[in-house]
Amino acid sequence: MDTPRRSAPPSRLPLVLTVAGSDSGGGAGIQADLKTMLALGTHGMSVVAAVTAQNSLGVQGYWELPAEAVRAQYRSVVDDIGVQAVKTGMLASATLVETVAELLAGTDAPVVVDPVGVSKHGDSLLAAEALDSVRTRLLPTATVVTPNLDEVAQLTGVHVEDEDGMRRAAAAVLGHGPRWALIKGGHLHGSAEAADLLTDGDEEHWLRAPRHDNRHTHGTGCTLASALASQLAKGQSVPEAARAAKEYTTGAIAAGFPLGDGLGPVDHGWRWRRRFRD
Repeated sequence: MDTPRRSAPPSRLPLVLTVAGSDSGGGAGIQADLKTMLALGTHGMSVVAAVTAQNSLGVQGYWELPAEAVRAQYRSVVDDIGVQAVKTGMLASATLVETVAELLAGTDAPVVVDPVGVSKHGDSLLAAEALDSVRTRLLPTATVVTPNLDEVAQLTGVHVEDEDGMRRAAAAVLGHGPRWALIKGGHLHGSAEAADLLTDGDEEHWLRAPRHDNRHTHGTGCTLASALASQLAKGQSVPEAARAAKEYTTGAIAAGFPLGDGLGPVDHGWRWRRRFRD
């Protein structure tokens, strides 16, 4: 009697860790990060740094976790499972920014920093006194930092009105020590394109996509940064990862859907749903 043949074990998924805040409405934050990581074929893990009460209308409140809780979560994951990329999002306070920066400095993996300061609804998610810690402690740990134009102004004082302004913004951000800056131009008015600038100060890559007429864009920044981290965990170069992340995020924005009475989220499962329809 022949012995049954065993199928080969599945290959190990790339490991990606998000250190961010929880969004109770499910559209942004850690929830968006983990959905993105799943959609892009990686294993997502999480360190909860803050908890928000949040829905489609805005952020009703947030509570940061103690630094020792953040440190314990991080060490628990990294020391046992390991990571191939880390993404940071909402860190809320100077204490948490400095705690996370210290942890990242001792981790041998690409780091994507999304310097979350304000929600899509305009609600503050970062204490004003934490900005200096972001500049001096967190940004130097970043392989790529992904600020939108409001976050650029908050961090550097550079106010962008056109694509030349994005170059000045990138130079200002790079001055704080990240290897690459991805300046997101989605907030530029009067353009039919959503143009982002990726640069390390020498190379320059413009990532362009059609601007979709869709108000349901909650979670866009979290999604892009998590997609970028996921592609880096797969071994792609920064420019390759940024292009793939832009393509995925553009599709998620196009498929954004209404939820509640305010701004709906992007659709992290848009590729699956399109495949099912086809």
